[in-house]
Amino acid sequence: MTAKQQWLVVLAIVALLGGGAFAASHFLKDELTNVTTGSDAPGFAAATITTPATMKSLSNYRGEVVLLNIWATWCGPCRIEMPAIERLHQELGAKGLKIVAVSVDNAGEEAKIRDFVKEFALHFEVLHDASGSIQGIYRTTGVPETFIIDREGVVRKRIIGHDDLTNNYDGNKRLLEQLLAQPKS
Repeated sequence: MTAKQQWLVVLAIVALLGGGAFAASHFLKDELTNVTTGSDAPGFAAATITTPATMKSLSNYRGEVVLLNIWATWCGPCRIEMPAIERLHQELGAKGLKIVAVSVDNAGEEAKIRDFVKEFALHFEVLHDASGSIQGIYRTTGVPETFIIDREGVVRKRIIGHDDLTNNYDGNKRLLEQLLAQPKS
C-alpha cells in the first residue's frame, strides 16, 4: 500500500469516527448529558395517585421553587428522609415551596404508594411514574435522589441519597429560603 493510500484509509477512519460521534451526540443527547447543578431541569410526566389519576409535568410548576424527590416505597433510605421532606413542606410550603415526590414503584402499586403517604402523613404532592422514565431523564444513580430547582427551571442542587437531605437539613432549608426570596419573573 502506498503512502497516499494509507493516508486515505486514515482519513476515512477519522471521518467515520467523527460522523459516529456527531450522530451519537445528536441522537443520544439526553442519555449523554448528566443533570447537574446549573443545568436546566428536564421535563417529566407522572400521574397523581388520586382517582382518577391526572398527569402532571415539571411545566405545572413553572416559576416556582421546586424540591423534586425521586423515591420508592421499598427504599429504606427513602423512608428515612420522608420526615425531613415533610418538615420542609410544613416550614416552607406556605412561602411557596413546591415539593413534588415522584414514586418509581411498579405499575399497579398506587394503593401501596397511598398507604406510604398515609403512614408518613405526607401533605405535599406525590406522583407516580410507573415506567420509571424519570430516572433516565434525570440520570439518577438510584433512589432516593432529590433536585432543588429554582424559579427559572435551573437545578440548584442535586442530592444523592438521604444523608445530605437529613444531615444538612438547615443548609438545604437556607438554600430553599434564598430561592423563595427571589421574585417571580
